[in-house]
Amino acid sequence: MRLQAIIWMFSMFFCAQGRGTQHVTCGSVVKLLNPYYKVRLHSHDVKYGSGSGQQSVTGTPQQEDHNSNWLLKGPVKKTCPRGELIKCGQVVRLEHLPTKRNLHSHQFSSPLSDKQEISAFGEDGEGDSGDEWMVMCDGEEWGRDESIMLRHVDTEVYLGVTGQQYGRPIHGQNEVVGLTRSGVQARWQTMEGVFINPSEFSDDSRLFHDPSEL
Repeated sequence: MRLQAIIWMFSMFFCAQGRGTQHVTCGSVVKLLNPYYKVRLHSHDVKYGSGSGQQSVTGTPQQEDHNSNWLLKGPVKKTCPRGELIKCGQVVRLEHLPTKRNLHSHQFSSPLSDKQEISAFGEDGEGDSGDEWMVMCDGEEWGRDESIMLRHVDTEVYLGVTGQQYGRPIHGQNEVVGLTRSGVQARWQTMEGVFINPSEFSDDSRLFHDPSEL
């Protein structure tokens, strides 16, 4: 609960100006921005009215919203030690911090564009193989300021955004979907968050970072 409270209260106000790791690490909590639509990956305890009926995942233009915080962790059957650099091609899971459900996809149609549905699934951070995503990036490790893609392991779609927006109760939020082709709609960049320093894991190694301030 302490980490969650820190993120909610301070992630918008503090940043690491060139200190600590310049890569994304396991155990970090991040907000992911889609630069093309300028929305952050978001979820909330609102279920889809169609498809799987699971918790909805959207893109929000709001910067200051704790419902856009995602914990980076290892795949279902493999641990990802805190502070370990996430490599390009590595499989990870993203746990929605407020509801403890994992970013998920499966063979259901999305509600607005009839592409592949993206949901938040599981309980207390536990789900299934549909929660696994491969980090697609250049080089060896995922850089904090790098634009990357997330490819769903089970179905090979790319996490992306459409230009269509929802009405009530999530008015103005963009549809997040699985795309069969990569492109600008499927690019993501880490923004605000708490990053774990790989060199010395301690309370002091949790660094706040906002690339827009660098």
